[in-house]
Amino acid sequence: MVEERKLAVLRAIVEDYVATQEPVGSKTLVERHRLGVSPATVRNDMAALEEEGLIAQPHTSAGRIPTDKG
Repeated sequence: MVEERKLAVLRAIVEDYVATQEPVGSKTLVERHRLGVSPATVRNDMAALEEEGLIAQPHTSAGRIPTDKG
């Protein structure tokens, strides 16, 4: 379940980043993709994805962007 949610978060980040070319925040993901969890839960998933090298945070207080690996 957790891995499926992290994959859904990664997929949503990639889709939004490709569409907007802007870093994607947790609140935006919850609103656009109806992930069924809170923005705080999405931030935790994003932190895990960042540790795995799949996404990056370009600067403090920014959303995340996919890496080449992601």
